[in-house]
Order: sequence, then structure tokens, then C-alpha cells
Amino acid sequence: MRNAIPKLLLSLVLLISSTIWAQVKPTSAADRLSVTAQRKALSAQSLVNQVPFRNVGPAVMSGRVVDVDVNPADPTEFYVAYATGGLWHTINNGQSFVSIFDSTDILTIGDIAVNWKSRAIWVGTGEVNSSRSSYAGMGIYRSNNNGKSWQYLGLPESHHIGKILLHPTDESVVWVAALGHLYSSNKDRGVYKTSDGGQQWKQVLYVDENTGAVDMEINPTNPNELYAAMWYKTRSASNLVECGKTSGIYKSTNGGDQWELISGEGSGFPNGDGVGRIGVAVFPKNPSVVYAIVDNNFRQPDTAKKNTDTTRYVLSDFQNLTKESFAALDNKKLQAFISSPRNGIPAKYTAAGIKESVANDRFPASVIWDYLNDANTALFETPIYGAQVYKSVDAGKTWTKTHEKGINLYSTYGYYFGKIFVSPIQENKIVVTGVDVLMSADGGKTFKSINKENVHSDHHVVWMSATKDGHFINGNDGGCNITYDNGEHSVLFGGCRYGQTV
Repeated sequence: MRNAIPKLLLSLVLLISSTIWAQVKPTSAADRLSVTAQRKALSAQSLVNQVPFRNVGPAVMSGRVVDVDVNPADPTEFYVAYATGGLWHTINNGQSFVSIFDSTDILTIGDIAVNWKSRAIWVGTGEVNSSRSSYAGMGIYRSNNNGKSWQYLGLPESHHIGKILLHPTDESVVWVAALGHLYSSNKDRGVYKTSDGGQQWKQVLYVDENTGAVDMEINPTNPNELYAAMWYKTRSASNLVECGKTSGIYKSTNGGDQWELISGEGSGFPNGDGVGRIGVAVFPKNPSVVYAIVDNNFRQPDTAKKNTDTTRYVLSDFQNLTKESFAALDNKKLQAFISSPRNGIPAKYTAAGIKESVANDRFPASVIWDYLNDANTALFETPIYGAQVYKSVDAGKTWTKTHEKGINLYSTYGYYFGKIFVSPIQENKIVVTGVDVLMSADGGKTFKSINKENVHSDHHVVWMSATKDGHFINGNDGGCNITYDNGEHSVLFGGCRYGQTV
């Protein structure tokens, strides 16, 4: 018995050590599909199958919209895709919606595409906004009967699909931008093409196991001409690297069979380790005009780090303080900083109390910097360039930044946004989406916010009418909004994530 306890402790230590140091591998597509079958079997046996649900509203429970697809012949009919709420259909301009994706094994969506001539609906699953809460999908689905039934068409390891492009005249040809796994490296990312309606897929553009396709565009007058935005990023439980030198814009002139990097050195487009997520848009009336938005993570000059607002403190003001310089801090500004809910400092601490503790050596002069200097520091105060818009007038051969001043669209979380849209009517009217939604009427030289009080922040998609200038549908983190006057007035609709509509 005397040796039993040490042996038991040794066994526990070995077990814990092997658990800690074991390599965590992503769940395979085969395992995920088999678990789906198990869930269905358990669901069929569930006692709650006989329990009816009832609405206990009123409530408007909406969610993050990732895509909309509008009937070009009748814009009162459209589909709204939610990041984690399935696919919804309206035929009355958003007054009511019907959920049509509930019968599938997945509800997370990255992009949709509709062939309005044949009424075929294509759904790419897995949200492409690479937040910690961006859940993986199962691949591609298609319906030929408005969602009454769905056919699964594979690509289970794609996980997150950024774009589906349909050939304008050949229904059997489809291209898919696959971003790949969020938390692990994998080779099933890049651009895929099918020539038989999704029965077989060919990976036609691949860069490496950490660089996936996040967006694509097509020349509608020449479908052999395609653009793909490739994005390098890695994410773990403790860190996100949202940029890399393999990010860039690729072009194909033969239907996606071969691709060429068109954003390299000498092109005018940013390149190198600081290039983050990219979005592209082609002006349909003149496809030589191509716009791109890039999350530029290159650092600005050191002068950008200085806090020029003398009315308040920011976190960087508390870096490298001495005991004497901490004592010289302005009490009112210090108290305002401590009391800010965003900083999360417990209410029991006051400016006077912290100053006293620093003076008496109970706290170091770096106490505030040490307490708050975490991932949020980089999120809000890293002096990167952020969102930038570039334009090409020669089909991607050369690029020029459209603006001199910075665009206040997002800080260091461009991984959550990164889309650009051009009006089918006006070449110089573009919309970019981020925390705010901004419109430019002069080709990107200047931007103005078209957000309103009744419009939720964090925007992901804007549909722009090809027949009525100023008619937009905007998908954001709170649902959808519609406007007929470039955002001057808008109506909220599409709060349907949990069955509620407005």
C-alpha cells in the first residue's frame, strides 16, 4: 500500500501530461458527417417531438446577414442568408419571410447564388467572416424547387465559403471561393470549379494551406475572365494573424483553368506581410473598371501613435510611466479613463486610490498598462492603415489608391468585413462595408456614412439595383434594411433569424 499512492500520482501526472501535449487535430469531414447521422437518429427518438412550440413574443430576434440575392425582374422577391440562421425567402419586399433551409444538416451560410432563369439556388455553407464565432459549414447545397428539397454537392473540407459564381449562360459551370478551416491549416482551400453542375469539383487555384479564397468576381460580358481574392490568415485560441505576403488578387482569362497574380510588386496594389482580407467588384457596364478593398495591416509611421486628443487618456498614455510621471497624471482624465465601461476596471478603484497605491509602492507605475495590455490593445489602438480602396481601369493590370485620407471603416478587425460593391448604373458610386457603411459618389475619393439610427452597425453585404439608382438592400448584424434614396431613409425588415419578422 505504501507504493500505491505514488504510483497512482505518477499515472495521473503521465495522463495529464499526455493530454496537455497531445496534438489537437481538426475533426475530419467523415466524422462530422457521421455525427450528423447520429444526431438525426437521436432526434427521431426524442420525447420532445410530440411537444408543440408556441410564440411567446412579441420580439424581433434578428442576426447577422451575410448575403442577399434579388430577382432582377422583380426586386420585391429576394433571398436573405444568415451567418447562423439559415436561408429565408420573401415575395413581398420583406413584409414576410419563409425559411427554406431548415431541412438540411447545417444552418451556417457564407454565400448564396441564384440562377433566376432556372430558379436553381446554390448555398455555400460556413460563414466567411472569420471571427471566433464563425462556425464551419459542410460544403455546397443546391435546390431546384425553392428549398423544398436540397441536394448535397460536396466540398465538406471547405468549411467557410466566401463566394459562389454562376456562369451566366452555362448552368453546369460554377466557381466557388473556399476560405478553408478557421483554426487549422488545410489544403482544401482556394478556388474550385465544376463543369457538371456540382457532381465533381476541381481545385483550380491553390496557394498554400493557410491562404484561402475569400471573394471572387466575374466579367458578366466575358465569363472566362475571373478575379479571385486570396487571403492568408491563421487563428488559434490565443492569437489571430490576419495578414500575410501570400494575400493578393489573382486573375484568370480562361474560365478559371489558370490564374495569374495581378497585385504583385509594381502593380500599385499593396503586397507583403501586411496584406489582409481583400474584396473585389467589377463594374458591369465597363468590366475594365475593377475596384478592390484591402485590410492594410502595415504599420503607420510612429507619429500616428501619439494621442493628440488632450481631453482624454488612451491606454498607450500609461505605457513606460515612472512613479513621478504617474503622480503627475490629471485626476479628472484618469478618473474618466478608469470609469469607462470599455476598460473594465472594477468600480472600487478610483484615481485618487490608485495614485496613492503607486506612491506607496503597493502598485507599480505600470499598473494600468499591465492590467489592460492584452488582445484588446491591438484591437483598438494598433496604428495600422486599415481599410483602403484601390481602382483599376485596365482590368487589373495596374491599381491606384482612390483616396488620400484614411477611411474610418474598421480598425484592426478587417477580418470581419472586407467587402466592396459598385453600382450597376454609375461607375463612380461604390459602397464599402464595415462597422459603418460608407458610400462614395466620386470613385472612392471621398466617402460619407449612409448609416442611420434605425440601422444596425457591422455591415456585410449591399445589393444595389441595376434599374433604380439609390435602391439598396443592406445586410448587417441586425438583419436587413432597404432604402430607395441612397440611405437617406431606410426601413428595417428581415428580423427572421428565430422566426420573427417585421
